[in-house]
Amino acid sequence: MALLVFDHFVVNLIHLWGFTMPDQPSSSENRPFLIIAVTHSSPLFGVGQVIVTAGALDLLDRLGINASTLLARHQQGDGGDIDREDAATNTWAVQADERLQSAYILGKPHERLWIITERDRSVTTLLLPEEY
Repeated sequence: MALLVFDHFVVNLIHLWGFTMPDQPSSSENRPFLIIAVTHSSPLFGVGQVIVTAGALDLLDRLGINASTLLARHQQGDGGDIDREDAATNTWAVQADERLQSAYILGKPHERLWIITERDRSVTTLLLPEEY
């Protein structure tokens, strides 16, 4: 199976079978491809200086996750694994220039990573809850 990535901002995953790469000759053999479709949206707010704590850096490194992917989700209003009340608070915080917090559950065993953007948008920190 080949992986086609059109962009690093991943929103929708679509699994298609029987397609060949456009620049490759056709073949009667069906080749499965996982195509990652992308929907762009503008960031809702700036993140300022990005700080990554030692624990968060270790987690991202162990799991092979690029922090920019999570930062893009955070900036586009995807708070990850937060409840409805926190999501509503984040929506309000974008308009009111207040602090925003997202939480993402990563890997197995599931580990939580927080992203917090300060109210003045000067600093965004990626950290583990125990580092707060």
